[in-house]
Amino acid sequence: MACSFAAAAATVSSAPTHAARALAAAPQAVSVARSAVAARPLRLAASRSARATRLVARAGGVDDLPLVGNKAPDFEAEAVFDQEFINVKLSDYIGKKYVILFFYPLDFTFVCPTEITAFSDRYEEFEKLNTEILGVSIDSVFSHLAWVQTDRKSGGLGDLKYPLISDVTKSISKSFGVLIPDQGIALRGLFIIDKEGVIQHSTINNLAIGRSVDETMRTLQALQYVQENPDEVCPAGWKPGERSMKPDPKGSKEYFAAI
Repeated sequence: MACSFAAAAATVSSAPTHAARALAAAPQAVSVARSAVAARPLRLAASRSARATRLVARAGGVDDLPLVGNKAPDFEAEAVFDQEFINVKLSDYIGKKYVILFFYPLDFTFVCPTEITAFSDRYEEFEKLNTEILGVSIDSVFSHLAWVQTDRKSGGLGDLKYPLISDVTKSISKSFGVLIPDQGIALRGLFIIDKEGVIQHSTINNLAIGRSVDETMRTLQALQYVQENPDEVCPAGWKPGERSMKPDPKGSKEYFAAI
C-alpha cells in the first residue's frame, strides 16, 4: 500500500525510499494555506486519467492577501551547505543581496532534484547579479546531508553551491503561504526578494510541475532593471538589452511605434 505524503514527511530522514514512493501517490484532496494572514485555504484536487495524474490548485477566496509587495517573513533555521550544518537567517541578506527563495516538497524524490541541481549549475550567473539562492523543504538536515552525499546518477544532488534549509517545524513554509496543511509538505513556491527584504515576485507550482531557471533569471534581471531605472517598465518577455517602456501615454506610444 502506498504511504501518504504526511507519512513520507514523518519518515523521510530514516527511509528516503518511502518518501519517494509517497510523493508518487497523488492525494485526493488537500487544503493549502495561501498566506500567513488568515487566508482562506486552497483546495488541491487530484484526478487520475489513463495517461497521467493531474494536480490542480483552486483558489478558495477572493480576499486572500498577496505576499508580493510586502516584507518577506524573516526566519532563522539550520541548513546544509558544503557538507556541513550551518545557520541561515533571511534578514542577514537585507541591504546586501537579492534572494531567490524556493520551496520543494521532499528530499529523495523525482522532480525536486532536477530543479535543485539546475539552480546549482547556474549559481555563478546569479552570483554575478548579487543574488543568493536558498532551497527549503520540511526535511531534516540529516536527510539533506544524505541527499547531497548521494551521486546525481543515483538520484542524489552531489555538492550544491547554495544552502538547503530544514523547515522541520513547517513554520517557514506556512509563513510564505506554500504549506499543504493536511500533508505537511510545501508546494513548489519561489520568491524573489530584493535587497530591502521586499518580495517582488512569487510563483507557486503544483507538485508535478518543475520550475524554469531561465524564467527566474529573466524575472530577476527585469526586477533589477526597473529598480535601477524607476521611470521605466519592462514589457512582456523583456530581456537585458531589449527596449523598455516609459509608463505614460507618450512614452508608451514611442515603444509601440518602434516594435
